[in-house]
Amino acid sequence: MHSDDQATPPHAPTTPAWDAGAPGQGGWHDGWHDGAARGGSGGEAVGRDSGEEDAGEGDLERLAATVERLRRQAERARREAAGHALIELAKGVLLERLQCGPAQAAEQLATLAGKAGVSRLEVAADIVNEVARDRIGAAGESDPEVSVRLRSAESAALGARDTQVVAVALLEHALTPLGATAVAVWAAEPGAALSLAGYAGFGPEEARRWRHVPPGVITPAGRSLTERRMIWHAGAGLPAIGRLVAGGGRVTVPMTMAGRVLGVLEICWPHALPPHPPRLERQIEAMAELCAHTLDAPFAPLTPSAPALSEIVDLADALPDPALVLQAHLDARGEPTDFRIRHVNERIAGGDGLLLEAYPLVPGGLLLEAYPRAAGGLFTRLLQVHATGRPFRAERMTFGMSTTGVADVSLTRHGDSVLLVWRDHDEDARLAGLLAHAQRLGRIGGFEESAVTGQITWNAQLYSLYGMAPGDRPIPLERLRDHAHPDDEIAIGRFLRTVLHHRRFAAVAFRLVRPDGITRHMRVVAEPVFGPEGRLMAVRGAYQDISSQHWTEVALAVTRDQLAHTEERSAASNRLALQLQQAIMPPSHGTMDSFGLHIAVRYRPAQKEDLVGGDWYDAVALPSRRVLLSVGDVAGHGVEAATGMVILRNALRGLATTGAGPAQIMDWLNQVAHHLANRMTATAVCALYDPPTRVLRWARAGHLPPILLRDGNGSELPMVKGPLLGAFTDARYEEGRVQLRADDTLLMYTDGLIERRDHNLRHAQDQLLTIAGRFAATLDHRLDDLLTHCNSDTDDDTCLIGVHLS
Repeated sequence: MHSDDQATPPHAPTTPAWDAGAPGQGGWHDGWHDGAARGGSGGEAVGRDSGEEDAGEGDLERLAATVERLRRQAERARREAAGHALIELAKGVLLERLQCGPAQAAEQLATLAGKAGVSRLEVAADIVNEVARDRIGAAGESDPEVSVRLRSAESAALGARDTQVVAVALLEHALTPLGATAVAVWAAEPGAALSLAGYAGFGPEEARRWRHVPPGVITPAGRSLTERRMIWHAGAGLPAIGRLVAGGGRVTVPMTMAGRVLGVLEICWPHALPPHPPRLERQIEAMAELCAHTLDAPFAPLTPSAPALSEIVDLADALPDPALVLQAHLDARGEPTDFRIRHVNERIAGGDGLLLEAYPLVPGGLLLEAYPRAAGGLFTRLLQVHATGRPFRAERMTFGMSTTGVADVSLTRHGDSVLLVWRDHDEDARLAGLLAHAQRLGRIGGFEESAVTGQITWNAQLYSLYGMAPGDRPIPLERLRDHAHPDDEIAIGRFLRTVLHHRRFAAVAFRLVRPDGITRHMRVVAEPVFGPEGRLMAVRGAYQDISSQHWTEVALAVTRDQLAHTEERSAASNRLALQLQQAIMPPSHGTMDSFGLHIAVRYRPAQKEDLVGGDWYDAVALPSRRVLLSVGDVAGHGVEAATGMVILRNALRGLATTGAGPAQIMDWLNQVAHHLANRMTATAVCALYDPPTRVLRWARAGHLPPILLRDGNGSELPMVKGPLLGAFTDARYEEGRVQLRADDTLLMYTDGLIERRDHNLRHAQDQLLTIAGRFAATLDHRLDDLLTHCNSDTDDDTCLIGVHLS
């Protein structure tokens, strides 16, 4: 078997590999016959009188036939070899169990196969499964075909000389019947890197590009290595070996031995995988275990030996921190359940007092027995490092074996051992570091001046605030005036008198002029320190850079002034808009009677002056003896909305006197909104009522349709098309017609009547129809009832027109 052997091609026979060359089934004979037949056809070509060209073609055909015949023979030989190895293994078991010779064992195997009515391979697989009781046997326990496939793959793999041959055998014997087309065997390297130890189904160029995956590159196999579990992958996701068709799938499973992940087995399918049953998972786990046992020597688990252990012990003893050398303690299944303490270095067992009485870390003992608290996070990390080889480091980790309870912890794997090292966190040093960070973030520098020796001590942050180098001579507090802005001399003088003369706590804000010419706003606080007899011993204090705070306060003051000015202008603008709106549409409860119509209007302005909008209504008798009815709403609030309302309302009145229909009026009004009114947008409804015929013609521009109340029922007029005013220059408007009857009531309104934040508009319209259909003694009562019970919550303007036909 060679390392460049490929998996069975798609056109190969679908019969099981171990039966392809069985006697009596025509396997070998058919292959020879096919080759001979093709050779014969080539011979016929030679006999033609078509010259040397035809003879050359015949030679090529005979050569191709010969190559194909030899390839098939080689494949059958490999299958027969794998099956023969399994049968020989079963014979060996019978030799030992029956205490008989080779001939008797072969005869017994044939007898068992004949009585059971199965092939010798199936009987051989059952015998090996019964003796081995391993994962391969468990995976094929309920399926003889699976059992034979896995045992055949095992036999081929055990006879292989490298992992490449193992991958080819695995694909040929066990994976192709499952529909898989490619397999990769990855070997784990230090730092969670991966190297391609064997492959089948991938081209050599693809394998060359993936020969090594460095640490930190996330691949499907890398995920299984770090997470230590089987993972099913669907479709294209992480970068991976092989370019599968869209919708293809793959599975990756760690190859584990004695608790260590030696590598990852990756299997690829060209199609989406169905829900994976436990049966299939057991087969894949068995294949992974098989690959783990046959992985090449450089990646095989290290056998504990004195030299390897002595080297890690020497390393632990050379460390200046406490260290333990641990080795996995395995259960009957080969899984680690604890870690045995192989060595304790001098920093623990020596004279430094680090061997805690609560945790007697004695060499030869088990870690969880000596330190039960390790059963949590530490033990999980130990398992992960031991399995994957990826180092673990953590700062300020809660750690019971530390004298302070907090330590920097490091875990590294060396061969089959794990080195646990920790460094205690000194509380004083930790607090000092915390204080240094706080001073840096708050831009605070501290100082102390001895009144006895005259020595001045600054911390590093104070040198930085002054713009000086750490080796420069500190500046005494009494010389503070020399480094401050001249305008701050008086304030600094009062501060120094309070601290140095009156000997009391004091603080002052000033401008520090640094040697580099930069001026910073500073605040300094200081207090005297007295000895036992009341003698002044020192003055200590702190500086803080408050430049950003100062400029923030300046900006806030400017912003407050600007905001006050803006509020005054906004209030004046809102008052003007409200006055303009009330001058044109006072909130009146008046009614009018004209041409047999009883018309009532309501206008409810916004409660807040800054929300004054552009709602309008209009009801007027035209010179043509028709009645114009309209409502509208200009987008926005304030003076601009109120001004736009005036323009559109007056324009609508003027355009209606031309005698044009509602659709034409809307078309003209759209041009006004688009070109003559600063491109405002608005919604509107325009209706013309003809008293002699009682026909109402109407058009809309993005507005809600009118409501018709007839015989106690309310409904919206059929919707006609019409976009917003001012939105499009080439807008077209449709016109609707409705024949009114005596006792009909027509309602027109703006959306401020029904809008709510917690419901959609359709819900609000349905609620309006319900309220409008209630009984009302008069038209005015009906409008008042609508304003009361249509509980809108947007605080927008509202216009409402009611028309009743007598």
